[in-house]
Amino acid sequence: MPGREPRWWYGTGSHWQAVFLSPVGRLVGSVAAARLGKKPSYHSRLPVICVGNFTVGGSGKTPLALLVARLVSDEGREPWFLSRGYGGRMPGPVRVDAAVHGSVDVSDEPLLLARRAPTVVSRDRRKGAQFIEATAPANTVIIMDDGLQNPSLAKNLTLAVVSGDRGFGNGRVIPAGPLRAPLAAQIGLANAILVTGQASQSSHALRHSLRTLTQVPLLSAKTHASEGAVRLRGRRVVAYAGIVNPERFFSMLESLGATMVERRAFADHHAFSESEARDLVDTARRTSADLVTTEKDLARLSGATGAGAELRNRSTALKIETVIEGDDLAILKMKIREAIKI
Repeated sequence: MPGREPRWWYGTGSHWQAVFLSPVGRLVGSVAAARLGKKPSYHSRLPVICVGNFTVGGSGKTPLALLVARLVSDEGREPWFLSRGYGGRMPGPVRVDAAVHGSVDVSDEPLLLARRAPTVVSRDRRKGAQFIEATAPANTVIIMDDGLQNPSLAKNLTLAVVSGDRGFGNGRVIPAGPLRAPLAAQIGLANAILVTGQASQSSHALRHSLRTLTQVPLLSAKTHASEGAVRLRGRRVVAYAGIVNPERFFSMLESLGATMVERRAFADHHAFSESEARDLVDTARRTSADLVTTEKDLARLSGATGAGAELRNRSTALKIETVIEGDDLAILKMKIREAIKI
């Protein structure tokens, strides 16, 4: 979902906007629930692992998809990503080539995923799976980045990501809240749920709530900056981000010890104009600061010209990783092994 999410989605209390939009949310929810009840129309001959979430917006799906790809590789299988390419103009199916495609073609996440493993964009997930079947080696495992709510392609394993801090917001369905469909209709689709973030009172409450709804494993996942981010300590930075929750990115930079000269928040999947790019570059030059952004934003600038190209070349991306440890990692590995043995 492009754009900035309404703050009242995750606020406390009953906001008038949520109440006003609730009838629309109920209608959207009923349609979505009916769609989720449909049986998959296609079963791939390759194992399919889906990484999704129950809400719109960022919750750490992409870093988890990258971790799953690494675990699949550890099992001696070849991961191939399958993405809808939300916001890109190419319907696919097409294999992403960073030398040919820009974010305007395939969106930003597929460009980021393609750095790790072969990535196919297809709005029709069935056609995307068939494209991979015809192209990829026999030992391939398809990893769907998003698609938990898509019933067209059968999944062998579905992993749902939930932010431990944000949870399900006000618990309403879009546009009245952040849920993509009623939670009761979605919860049974997941074979495991990963709660991201540090242990906190809100994450404990979320786990308790989830345990009343499902008996699937609840795993803990930490999302943090990669080891190379230590170089930002003490650096003056102009930070910019066009993601759903830019404050999380800014807070992470501050926790690393960076000095925030200025922060700029843009809408999710934002396409930077020449004037915006020039302003960011000029601000960094004027304040003797480094430009720092997210990996997705930097990927979105691929293929840019003029001021956009200068912004891309002067910017550093803060790399984010998902870490799962101990028994939780063992459970996830077991789930993956079971899913790929078909």
